[in-house]
Amino acid sequence: MGLTEWAYSLSESLLSDPLPRRWAHSLGVAKRARSLGPIMGDDAELLEAAAVLHDIGYSPTIATTGFHPLDGARFLRDHEKADERVVRLVAHHSCALLEAEERGLRQELEGEFELERPHLVDALLYCDMTTTPDGTQTTPAERLDEIVQRYGPDTIVGRFIQRAAPEIHAASKRVEGRLVQVSTDDQPM
Repeated sequence: MGLTEWAYSLSESLLSDPLPRRWAHSLGVAKRARSLGPIMGDDAELLEAAAVLHDIGYSPTIATTGFHPLDGARFLRDHEKADERVVRLVAHHSCALLEAEERGLRQELEGEFELERPHLVDALLYCDMTTTPDGTQTTPAERLDEIVQRYGPDTIVGRFIQRAAPEIHAASKRVEGRLVQVSTDDQPM
């Protein structure tokens, strides 16, 4: 079984029944990851696998700390013996260090999981922040607004996402810039 086939199967088994909307979001994020294939090169499969797995830490069967990046990464590392790079991407997806800080878990997250390569971190953040909770495409600004509205501006998630907004926008611009560059490079002269 290949990396992406395994990732889809695992994510579906953890999310589809207890959290169908989270499963739809994960499928949408994976679809966005596939669309980045032209700029990901050899890391395309890795990104897609991390994309479909990024929210498994919400699964009631594995959630322990209530902080889904940490719970998901620990499960992948400890129970699935998953590819270390996939584990690191799940652990650090979408500015997780900032949320970990809000939750008093930053030292645990940093101590257990190294950051992955910046272009992969940017790409996964872009895929997550351009996908609605229902799995459809959106803009980073709309996604940020939706998160603040859903959780409230004064909650842990609301505070974290507002702090993360500048980096989310910057990462999105970097990814979009790479996409434009690839499409420009592919134009006939």
